[in-house]
Amino acid sequence: MANNVKQERMALNGDEAAAYAAKQSEVDVVAAYPITPQTIIVEKFSEYVADGEVNTEFVCTESEHSALTACIAASSTGARTFTASASAGLALMHEMLFVASGCRTPIVMAIANRALSAPLNIHGDHSDSMAQRDSGWIQIYVENAQEAYDSIIQAFRIAENSKVLLPVIVGLDGFTLSHTLENVNGLPDDAVKQFVGTRQLTTVTTHEGKTVPFKLDPANPMTIGPIALQNYYFEFKRQQEEGMKNALTVIQQVHDEYAALSGRSYGNGLIEEYQLEDAEVATICAGSTAGTMKTVVDELRQEGVKAGLLKLRTFRPFPVEAVRNALKNVKAVAVMDKSMSFGGNGGAVFHEVRHAMYDAATHPLIVDYIYGLGGRDLNPKEFRRVYDDVHRMLHAGRVDKLVHFLGLRE
Repeated sequence: MANNVKQERMALNGDEAAAYAAKQSEVDVVAAYPITPQTIIVEKFSEYVADGEVNTEFVCTESEHSALTACIAASSTGARTFTASASAGLALMHEMLFVASGCRTPIVMAIANRALSAPLNIHGDHSDSMAQRDSGWIQIYVENAQEAYDSIIQAFRIAENSKVLLPVIVGLDGFTLSHTLENVNGLPDDAVKQFVGTRQLTTVTTHEGKTVPFKLDPANPMTIGPIALQNYYFEFKRQQEEGMKNALTVIQQVHDEYAALSGRSYGNGLIEEYQLEDAEVATICAGSTAGTMKTVVDELRQEGVKAGLLKLRTFRPFPVEAVRNALKNVKAVAVMDKSMSFGGNGGAVFHEVRHAMYDAATHPLIVDYIYGLGGRDLNPKEFRRVYDDVHRMLHAGRVDKLVHFLGLRE
């Protein structure tokens, strides 16, 4: 894809890449509380503020709950707002996550995905953000530091789109990405500034009959997030669902526009297909695991195995049609879940994929592999075993065991 913008190659870990992207996006307010493994994000951004590199109000709060509350207030006044969290911090925000989406505040939040206690574990899995999948936030998962940088920039355009107006989580695997140094190509400041633009506010009609920007403004009083009982609440929630539905198209449009600028693309912005054209067996995963899986697929292809990978970049809104189309010719699929849904007969991604395929014209055999909880490391040989298992399942023509635990001592 054409790219006429000169870019700077930097050595950044995933957290630094997220902070740098937020810096270039000219954020008005950052309110945050540090928690491992995202601390580097807000520490780095605080350095930008202290050094005068950004014109941003940095609010140090006493908790993550307060941090998101401050972000909601700032975003409601029309400010471009950013924060970051992980694990127990995200869990502490739980109440305010629903408030943020319900008030249609387009906050962008980087999540350095980390396991939840107990027992205490500071390493990376997807338990934290998957637990918030129904909070009304768009969720994007990235494969590497470069994608973290690119996705944060895109997230502001997505969230602030008048047809969406929903907050966005960008998830990067804790320690695996957050603390690993990688080459990141950064766009010039002016290119990012032009791409992101200034936040454009939609207009509403006030109780005085005025048509004004949708924000808290003493000159044009309005209430955001008021009480709404039986006669109105349902309609608010339905409108949020419309925003999610619209986001499917907006995410792709923003992704394609960014790809034209940067020369980098991630499938269609919703999913990325890898060697799926003629694949008989495939895996589906989100996050950094996709990079390892691509290597495994390459090895299998050299041996004549028709293997493929579907990388799920956008989990909310779930891209049902894109997933169906990508898997239409695949005969057997293993879904990789880096979190558990206790008592749910499989993980969150497995549930969504199996549900999406239920009404599809073709039905591949589908199994679930739960892996990597608490940051447990797996090597390519173990991931290759998943393909071997799925291949055996294909030849048997049936699923003997629906849910597997990969790399577990039992």
